[in-house]
Order: sequence, then structure tokens, then C-alpha cells
Amino acid sequence: MAKSIDISDLDIYYGDFLAVEGVSMTIPARSVTALIGPSGCGKSTFLRSLNRLHELVPGARVEGKVVIDGQSLYAPEVDPVEVRRQIGMVFQRPNPFPTMSIYENVLAGMRLNGGRLPRSVADDAVEKSLRSAHLWEEVKDRLSKPGMGLSGGQQQRLCIARAIAVEPQVLLMDEPCSALDPISTSAIEDLIGSLRSSYTIVIVTHNMQQAARVSQDTAFFNLAGVGRPGRLVEMSPTRQMFSNPDQESTEAYISGRFG
Repeated sequence: MAKSIDISDLDIYYGDFLAVEGVSMTIPARSVTALIGPSGCGKSTFLRSLNRLHELVPGARVEGKVVIDGQSLYAPEVDPVEVRRQIGMVFQRPNPFPTMSIYENVLAGMRLNGGRLPRSVADDAVEKSLRSAHLWEEVKDRLSKPGMGLSGGQQQRLCIARAIAVEPQVLLMDEPCSALDPISTSAIEDLIGSLRSSYTIVIVTHNMQQAARVSQDTAFFNLAGVGRPGRLVEMSPTRQMFSNPDQESTEAYISGRFG
């Protein structure tokens, strides 16, 4: 069941360095929210804080709240591994497990969470996930072949299938198309459009046209200067953001005057 995410007064640190400061927003359920802004403004750091991947960096920590379905993700009793099961991540470069077949790649997260699966359950999960990722028809006759043997766009859809196989509530995507050709990018964008009816999706993108095409809401991040923390400048429905943003800096970024 897709859930909304409520973020309040979130500060994200690397050691003593404040990387992202004072972010408050609500990410709506069953919708795509795009995070845009110049390089170095903290978009990816913020994204990784939503499923506690950020804290895998030594010395990294957060202050503030990230709440999903009434549960604070950073509460002391919350297991970060369970958070990452509920909130999946798709990275910039496709990263299938190189020693695994297509079939085993899809099941990797499920096996990590639940151990052995009956063959019929595994077969059903693989087909369902690959169908959801718009990949089944292309790979159904070579499921035992290495995942690394697929094209870049197919590998990224395989990684999405792997992420959704564990039935998360939220899907985070960190520039999922930046390493792909235009045809593969279009396929991923179509996929994002179909997945949003089942998942809450947050996507970091440097491509303004992509943000306009795939998202319902857009959040613009910026920073005041080198060495200063990134901040959320504004968040609004995507159509409004691209036609009539509230802030001059948003207008300047969207129109290509910086960044």
C-alpha cells in the first residue's frame, strides 16, 4: 500500500558538515515527485535520507523527522534494514548482481528478507515483477542467462523489477535514466508512469523535460554558495512550477540561466 511521506525540519550531516538544511515537505502517495536543482545542492543526499541509506556513510546523520504511515523512520526502535525494504532504491547506473541470472536478480531482495522460497512462489514473483517492470516479454525465454547480458535500459528495468519484488511502499530513483540512450529513457519514463498507481515515487533528475513529463509535483533545491547547505526553495504541482514558479531562482534554473 503506497504511503505519503512527511518530512519536517530535516537537517542532514556528513560529520560536522551540514549538507542539507531545514527541509519540510509532504510527498504525496501514489504520485511521482521530482527533485530538481543544480549539482551539489543535496538532492541525492536528501533522497538517500528517505530510506536511511545516507547513514551507511561513516559519520553521516540526520536531525528532524521523516514519517511514513505515522511511523518515524529514525525512531530508535526502527530497524534501518526494514526501512530499506519498505522504501526501495534505484540508482543512477544499472547495477544487476553480476554473478546472478535474470531470475536470481529479481529474487535477490526477497531471499535476503525471507530466506528460501518455494519454486512456485519464486516463479510467480519473478513473472509478476518483470511484467510490472515492462520486461517480461523481452526476457521470459532467457531467465537463466546473466542479468549483465542485457542492454543498459533492460538492466535498469531489471533493477526496478528487483526493487518492486519485495513489495515496497515507496520507490526512490536517483537519476535512473542518466546513463541511458533516448529510447531506453522513454521506456523507463513510461514505466514510471504505470508504476505510480501502485507506489509513491520520488525521482532525482537533471532533465527538466523529464521532470515535466513524469512528475505530478516538483521540488526545487538550491544552495547559497560553495560549502553552504542545500535547501528546499519551493515545492508545487509540476505544471505550476514550470509555468509560474514562486521564486526567481526557480525561474532562473528552469529557464537554464544557471545550473
